Amino acid sequence: MRYFLSLSFNGSAFCGWQIQDNASSVQEQLQNALQTLLKEEIKVTGAGRTDTGVNAINYVAHFDTTQPIAFEPEFFCYKLNAILSKEITILAISRVKNDAHARFDADQRCYRYYIHTYKDPFALQFSHFVSARNLDIDAMNQAAQYFLGQQDFSSLEKLRGGSSSSICSVTKALWMPLQPVMELQTEPASGSPSANIGNSPYSPAHRYVFEVRANRFLRNMVRAMVGSLLEVGTGRRNPEWIKEMLAAHNRCAAGTSVPGNALFLCDIHYPYEIHWNQL
Repeated sequence: MRYFLSLSFNGSAFCGWQIQDNASSVQEQLQNALQTLLKEEIKVTGAGRTDTGVNAINYVAHFDTTQPIAFEPEFFCYKLNAILSKEITILAISRVKNDAHARFDADQRCYRYYIHTYKDPFALQFSHFVSARNLDIDAMNQAAQYFLGQQDFSSLEKLRGGSSSSICSVTKALWMPLQPVMELQTEPASGSPSANIGNSPYSPAHRYVFEVRANRFLRNMVRAMVGSLLEVGTGRRNPEWIKEMLAAHNRCAAGTSVPGNALFLCDIHYPYEIHWNQL
């Protein structure tokens, strides 16, 4: 019997999704927890790899059992969460067809990358600080349009990334202003530095999220996308450079990869409906 799991994880504690030698991974933790709970050998397959430090919301994985799960769905998730470390949360479970596949059936994935342009001690864990007070978001969005469509993204792939193909089909690539996670809860005192909220690190004017959707992604692709777009936003490159960089088919032609802590795999779409918490 095959089951899909929906889960979220904080990637800071892991080398990524996939099991690695001498490093903790999400896949290994989940696999061990399932074996402890179900008392049989379990192999877990995820919707895709994530790099070291990268986070996920509503990630999907599947596993098989020899016997039906005897717990109610909510109680099963509760029991599994009690075994897992605090960095992983099981959200839901669903019984699926035996040939359903968490990775190969997924037809679209969405990533979001968060940045802030004003020094903020509360944003460091899940947002990347860009020291550029006049970041040109319009130019970055103009440049991002060159990522749309089906094309070769080998210029953005990690060297020796191991993908069988560098062709991806991107349907959305857009920067958007972001409501701050940490907001001032009280009105600043008159004359205080925070009274002018436009110059505060908590102003939405200093926070942005990049959202990109595609049928598949190469290793390091989104982080290299963001790094390349920041070359445009800071005025070092013009928007048309993105087209030239992609045409080079050379990782050295692209911008530097940004850190993984601000990256979230946030949505995985399947061509069929999944009835969560139904066994």
